[in-house]
Amino acid sequence: MTVSSTESVWDGLVGQHRAVEVLRAAADGHGMSHAFLFTGPPGSGRSNAAVAFAAALQCEEEPRGCGTCHACHTVLAGSHADVTVVSTQGLSIGVKEVRELVRRSALSPVGRGWQIVIVEDADRLTEHAVNALLKAIEEPAERTVWMLCTPTVEDVLPTIRSRCRLVTLATPTTDDVAAFLARTDGASAALASYAARASQGHIGRARALARDEATRDRRREVVAIPVSLTSLGACMTKAARLADVTKEEADAITSDLDAREKADLDTAYGVVERGRRPREYAPALRELEKDQRSRAKRRHLDVVDRGLMDLVSVYRDAIAVSAGAPGMLVNEEIRGDVERLARTGSPEVQLRRIAAIFEAREQMLEFNVQPALALESLMLGLVAPEVREK
Repeated sequence: MTVSSTESVWDGLVGQHRAVEVLRAAADGHGMSHAFLFTGPPGSGRSNAAVAFAAALQCEEEPRGCGTCHACHTVLAGSHADVTVVSTQGLSIGVKEVRELVRRSALSPVGRGWQIVIVEDADRLTEHAVNALLKAIEEPAERTVWMLCTPTVEDVLPTIRSRCRLVTLATPTTDDVAAFLARTDGASAALASYAARASQGHIGRARALARDEATRDRRREVVAIPVSLTSLGACMTKAARLADVTKEEADAITSDLDAREKADLDTAYGVVERGRRPREYAPALRELEKDQRSRAKRRHLDVVDRGLMDLVSVYRDAIAVSAGAPGMLVNEEIRGDVERLARTGSPEVQLRRIAAIFEAREQMLEFNVQPALALESLMLGLVAPEVREK
């Protein structure tokens, strides 16, 4: 999260007026707590809200969260000595990492402010990690603030959430997102409207759609799938294509980072300069490769999941068309396809198709089914009954 010299730290929190009011008051000492739980749907800005709040707590000016002082800039840049942000590119956050956080949280702040620990994806904490974190939250250091970010309150144990002050973020409206894209990215009105609708309130996704034609092309290919499922062969082809496209996108995201990490490891162990590998290098390389495989798997699942949510939006649009709902569709640009899709089944049929998408999502995320297999099963479940019977 970054801000210009004319913005406060709160300006990047799109459509979160109520949450900003709560956090502003807490930064001024009204309702302050040693632990906060930020919840909200994907893309609502949970982590950004936590970082903005951390900047306000460390801010050296009035009003808190000015966005211009040294403390605000260093927090937003990720370089403040007393603010630690933990995120995971893998499937979970382990106990070893949490124990290090607990140790750090017990230290006195370097400055006059707070020792702040922000845990993104706190729902990915392992059982042992949760137990280690619980003790630190139960017995916090005097100047320490914990900030946990999860999609819902149910994603953390009751013993943890009962000790946290809840900050709930909402899905931003389409108008809020479009205005944000126009202001920050200079997007045209038409492009901002498309990206805001297509992202369904996910700020990061909206910015990617507004900025990158390739991202828009990939989404267009995904939302064209429902109307193209006219045969069993088409189902298998589309499933394979979706699996391949999402894998390619995920690999493109992670490959550069993997290469940089490998180069950094080689430099750290002197492999480049000395031309030989010390004894400690091999286990370090194995650990790095293990982390990279975990990150690649999670990234692929994240990209597939995003594609599934795009599919859901098409079937929801079909229900809206069948019901004669007013207003623009999420996928207004393909209204003709949506209307044809609506004629292939009643709203109840569309709801069953949506349920099939969420079942495939659960198979991959919860039961570790390979994406290719889950997508093949899904496409066969989405096709019209008469096609399956041929």
